[in-house]
Amino acid sequence: MGLIRDEKVYEITVVGGGPAGLFTAFYAGMRQSSCKVIESMPQLGGQLSALYPEKYIYDVAGFPKIRAQELIDRLKEQVSHFETEICLEEKVMNVEKKEDVFEITTDKGIHYSRTVIITAGVGAFEPRRLELAGAEKFEKSNLHYFVDDLNKFADQKVVVFGGGDSAVDWALMLEPIAEKVTIVHRRDKFRAHEHSVENLMKSKVNVLTPFEPHALHGEDKIEKVTLRNSKTEELITEEVDAVIVNFGFISSLGPIKDWGLELDKGSIIVNSKMETNIPGIYAAGDVTTYPGKIKLIAVGFGEAPTAVNNAKSYMDPAAKVQPAHSSSLKM
Repeated sequence: MGLIRDEKVYEITVVGGGPAGLFTAFYAGMRQSSCKVIESMPQLGGQLSALYPEKYIYDVAGFPKIRAQELIDRLKEQVSHFETEICLEEKVMNVEKKEDVFEITTDKGIHYSRTVIITAGVGAFEPRRLELAGAEKFEKSNLHYFVDDLNKFADQKVVVFGGGDSAVDWALMLEPIAEKVTIVHRRDKFRAHEHSVENLMKSKVNVLTPFEPHALHGEDKIEKVTLRNSKTEELITEEVDAVIVNFGFISSLGPIKDWGLELDKGSIIVNSKMETNIPGIYAAGDVTTYPGKIKLIAVGFGEAPTAVNNAKSYMDPAAKVQPAHSSSLKM
């Protein structure tokens, strides 16, 4: 079966359907540009939907806190104001300039676009797994690398491995639900935001540092974990009903690295206009890098309109880069 060819030429094609990609698509609609989003996952939302839909996010302006999936749902509602073509479970393999349009080849078809905005986040990703003997067999029972429903841990003894924002946030969110929450980190100091760590230390969460996982015990599910003190070699054992591992993720740009883009340590180099080294290709969100870059969702939301407005100007030099204020528009 050959590739399906969509002969329609869109003005903007967004590669990646995470939060930055969704806001990019919305803003393309604000600038009255036809837009298509191509996402490799079965659903929109990127890591927020795939890995931690129940996790709270605290650094989006206007929301003291908001669950990841709720943020994605609101972004999808925002995008729905315009006619945006959405292509799911479709991986972009190559992007090539053909005269005045880009030919975008995926594993399912061929698409055409006047400009491309890459919002691929960290690229393809998978969690860093627990490297202990027998760990894999528990992945179908009570060893978790992400949480899609907090309530499944109600009245359970939960151990969380990790020292970053996700691990600390999960521990704090589980505290009022679980019977007991223990967070285990191999260093004395956590990598999470200072405010989150302060809340952790004030909570009832059992904090074990500097400890690391040493062994898992159980037949069909984990019943106990043995922890080793990374300084003294002391071994202690905790009874558990569930284990959550937050060691971060292994990510890769995949085919993007072969598109001729200028890269730095796995990120796409852009200028202040969100332009890449290839005219007509822009990028926004965590996939980008430039001096002083901060990788936050809030930053990606700011980069998206910059990319769209400059793409608009690229297609039509007479178009203003600075758009009208949204408060003056009717939706």
